[in-house]
Amino acid sequence: MDPSRAQNKTDLSEADRNEAIDRLYDVALDPERFETLLDVWESAVRPLRAQANFAAPRLLDDPIIAGHFKRASEFIDRVDLSQAPNDMDTILAPFGQVSAFVLDATLTVKGVNSAGIERLLLNKGSKLSELAVHPDDLDAIGRAVSTLMHGKAHDTTVLRVRALQQAHFVVLRLQRCLTVAGPPLVLAASSEVGWPDGFNDILRRAFSLTGAEADVVQSLVECCSVSDIAKQRGRSVDTIRAQVKSILSKTETHSQVELVRLALSVMDMANLTMDAQVEPRMVSKGYDSLESRDYQTLTTPDGRRLDYLVLGDPKGQPILFLPLNYGLVRWPASAEAEASQKGLRIIVPVRSGYGKSDLVPKKASYGDAVIADTMQILDDQGVKTCPIVSMGNDSYYGFQLARHYPDSFTALIACGGVLPITLREQYERMDKWHRFILAGAKYTPHLLPFMVKAGFFLARKIGKRSFIHAVYGDSPADVATFEHPEVFEAIITGSEVALSTNHIAHDGFSRAILEGQNDDWSADVHALKGRLPVIFMNGMQDPHVPPETLREFQRDYDWIDYRIYEDAGQLIFFRHWPDVIKVLSTLPN
Repeated sequence: MDPSRAQNKTDLSEADRNEAIDRLYDVALDPERFETLLDVWESAVRPLRAQANFAAPRLLDDPIIAGHFKRASEFIDRVDLSQAPNDMDTILAPFGQVSAFVLDATLTVKGVNSAGIERLLLNKGSKLSELAVHPDDLDAIGRAVSTLMHGKAHDTTVLRVRALQQAHFVVLRLQRCLTVAGPPLVLAASSEVGWPDGFNDILRRAFSLTGAEADVVQSLVECCSVSDIAKQRGRSVDTIRAQVKSILSKTETHSQVELVRLALSVMDMANLTMDAQVEPRMVSKGYDSLESRDYQTLTTPDGRRLDYLVLGDPKGQPILFLPLNYGLVRWPASAEAEASQKGLRIIVPVRSGYGKSDLVPKKASYGDAVIADTMQILDDQGVKTCPIVSMGNDSYYGFQLARHYPDSFTALIACGGVLPITLREQYERMDKWHRFILAGAKYTPHLLPFMVKAGFFLARKIGKRSFIHAVYGDSPADVATFEHPEVFEAIITGSEVALSTNHIAHDGFSRAILEGQNDDWSADVHALKGRLPVIFMNGMQDPHVPPETLREFQRDYDWIDYRIYEDAGQLIFFRHWPDVIKVLSTLPN
C-alpha cells in the first residue's frame, strides 16, 4: 500500500501486512507452511472482520496486496511444474503391462512399475534378494548388474531364471541406463506380464476361443509349461495339449512361441487403442473393498466433457448424491453394497473442474452450470423424479435444484447440511481451516483463489491423511470416522476427482464457494417450506456448523426436520449412512 495513503479501519497495519506477505511467499515456495500463513492471516484479519460491514465486506481491497497474491499464485504453479517426472518415471514409462524395475549398484530397487508390483511383488526400496527366483539365479543377476554398471560388456544382457512360486522360467532383459545426474542404473524388464483387465474377453472375441482356452493362453504368456498349466487347472497334460492344439488352429499360429508373440502383439494393440481414444475410459477403482466403477461421460450443449458415476443398483430407484467440494464421489464399500441390495441407484455428478469434467469458462456462471449439468445427467439416466442426498455445503445446490425444478425432486436429505450464513458470528465460530477459506470467500473473495490453490498443493505434498487430520483436527468424531478402513478407502478413492497426481480441482472449488454459496439465499430455502420434505442430519462436532450455529438454523428454519448426532461431525454421512438408507427406504417411489 502507498505509505502516503491514510490508514482506514479495514486496512492491515504495516507490520501485519509485511508479515502476511512474507508468509504468503513462504507458502508459494513450500505449501507445507500453509498453516503458518493461516495463523498469521487470522490474527491480522479477524479484527478487521469485527469492524467491517457484513453486507459489504470486501476487506483489503488493495491492488498491491492483490498483486502479491497473484504473483504468489504464479510462483506456486512454477514450483509444482518444476517437479518434472524423475528419472524413474522416464525409464519405466515405455513398459505398460510388462513387469519392470530399476536397480542401483547396491541391488536396491529404485523404481518399479505397477505390473512389477503386482507380478514380482517388488516395491521401491526392495532388495534384489526379495525377487522370488532361485538363489543361484539371484547371484547371476547380481553379477550381471555389476558387469553392466561398470560398462565391462554390452549395454544389455538377457538371463533366463527360475521362478520359485510356480517353478517356471522367467526371462529378464537387463539394460544399463544413464541418468541425468548420479551413477548409472540397470533396468530389468521381465517376461512376467501384467494381464490387463478384460483381455481374456478380447482374445475370446478375436479368435473364437473358449474361456478355458483364453486362460491357457494367459498361462503360456506367463511362462508356464504345459505340465504347470495342467496342475494349476486340475486337468491332465493331454487335455492341456489338446487345448493348445485347438488354440494354435484358431489363431493360425504354428508354435507356442508364435502364439505368445501374437498374444503380446494383440495386448499392445489393445493398449494403444485405449490410449488413442479421444475420451479415455475412466474408472473409479478402490484398493481393497470398493468395486471398480466406470465413469459415464456426456457432452454438454456448450461442448464440455461431463462425467458422473452410478453406484449401487444400476437399474434401481434413482437417488441424486451431491458429494461436497472435496469430490467425495464414492460411498464406503458396505454402503454401496447395501444400496445395491436395497435397489437404490446412486447417481453422483463429477462437477465442472473436477476429474475429467471440463471447467466452465470464466465468463459463465459456475452455479448455473452445476444445476444444468446435474439435470442433464439425470436426463441421461432417464430420471423423472428422485430424492437428493447432499453432504456439507452442497445442501446449497440441493435447495437450488429443488427451487428451479420443483417437479423433479421428492426430498432433500442434507448430511452435515448448511443453511445461509447470515451473521458474522457464524463465520467466527467455525474451526480455523473452514473459517480461513469460507470467511476468506466472504471478506476477501479476490484473494481466495490463492488460499484454495495453496491448500490443494499442501494436501498433495503431505498426503490426504495428514491433510484431513489437519482440517478436522478439532473434530474427534470426523478424525475417527475418516480412520475407519472402509471410510478411508472411500474418501481416498472418491477424492481422486479433486486431487490426484496429475489434477487438482482448486479452480472449481473456488468458484463453487464464490458464486452463490456466500450470498444470502434464505429466500430459496423458505420457498420450499411445505413443498418438499427436508431432513437435516447434523453432528455436534461439525467444524463448519458448530452447535450454536445449528441452533440458529433450527430457530430460523423451524419447519426443517433436524436429526442431531452427538458422535458425528461434517463427515456424518460416512458414519451414519445406514440411517440415510433407512430414510430413503421410507420415501415414496
